[in-house]
Amino acid sequence: MTESTTTRVLGPKDGKAGRLGSIGVRFMIDGGETNGGFSLVEHPMPPQALAAPLHRHSREDEYSYVLEGRVGALLGDEVVYGESGDLIFKPRGQWHTFWNAGTEPARILEFISPAGFESYFEELVDLLERGGVPDPDALAALAARYGLEVDLDSIPRLTQEYGLHFGKPPE
Repeated sequence: MTESTTTRVLGPKDGKAGRLGSIGVRFMIDGGETNGGFSLVEHPMPPQALAAPLHRHSREDEYSYVLEGRVGALLGDEVVYGESGDLIFKPRGQWHTFWNAGTEPARILEFISPAGFESYFEELVDLLERGGVPDPDALAALAARYGLEVDLDSIPRLTQEYGLHFGKPPE
């Protein structure tokens, strides 16, 4: 976590970046800078990429502001779509996932409140950068530390139903 008590400008290429399987992540503001109030990450998404399996958070809400492209989200049993300028609210305790619903790249700003879950993304980037298929027990332990439930069995259904890919983009 970074502690900051001064103002700053974060440029479009600033902040640590990494890969979260199908999508990218750029760390912009962490909880140390907001006294735990919120964190902010950017998620660039290639065309038709599923961001994550169905999952739910027990500790935080997420707000996805669409910067570009078309983003689909499954919120409980409801499918919604957002385009540039739209905000998609994913409350804690609700099963959800999201994806790039278009044939062009998409980008969202993900506000996480309260902060803390950005550290999950940091740990996941590190785990995935080690190469190979991550150990399922390590993934489960990581999710549990952050109060996250993940339904890995949802991936085939979601990719089939919405014409998506998960993991490395197809060549």
